[in-house]
Amino acid sequence: MPELHQLLMFIAAGWLLNLTPGPDVLYIVTNALRSGTRAGIVAGLGITAGCFVHIFAAAVGVGALLATSATAFTVLKWIGAAYLMWMGVRMLLSKPGADNGNTAALAAAQAAPVQQTSLRKVFLGGFWTNVLNPKVAIFFLAFVPQFIAPGTDNKALAFVLLGVLFNVNAIPVNVGWALAASWMARRATVIQRGMHWLDRVAGAMFIGFGLKLAFTDQPAA
Repeated sequence: MPELHQLLMFIAAGWLLNLTPGPDVLYIVTNALRSGTRAGIVAGLGITAGCFVHIFAAAVGVGALLATSATAFTVLKWIGAAYLMWMGVRMLLSKPGADNGNTAALAAAQAAPVQQTSLRKVFLGGFWTNVLNPKVAIFFLAFVPQFIAPGTDNKALAFVLLGVLFNVNAIPVNVGWALAASWMARRATVIQRGMHWLDRVAGAMFIGFGLKLAFTDQPAA
């Protein structure tokens, strides 16, 4: 394991990276605004579960394969891009819920997210959004090894421990995003009345993330 100052730097860098808006943050905020805090937190947990897949896969060499094999990277890249764009199209085409201008009714709906949204679907959506993005595997391969000392006996174990630490540290950040978005949804009348536009904006952004991923070149080995 790295020395204390390196470990603190690793934690700080991880928090900064998790605060950066991207598909994961957008997914958490979208679900929290639309269905409440619980849905946002579940979305974050799904993303966290997806990150664990990348961490253990990278530790056993799958991530290295993606970094060196153009075919493997391209296949997973296109699957991930297609999934992101599919989610975006679904959001763009979703029908707005009945809205009679009664913000109290909207607030009551926010208080009962389970009746509106399947938390299982929210969790799986976050999981697959993360798992099907090969850039996450490449990120772990590029970021984590910087904090592993060259003389470490078991580098794979050190990689897993640091990856798990990074992932666990991301949980409070994800919860923070969910709480902030849910707070805005409960208190901002404009956001409540325009909630059906959220899916359109988020859908367009997910399609953009998918296109960006589709045109991502394989990192140099």
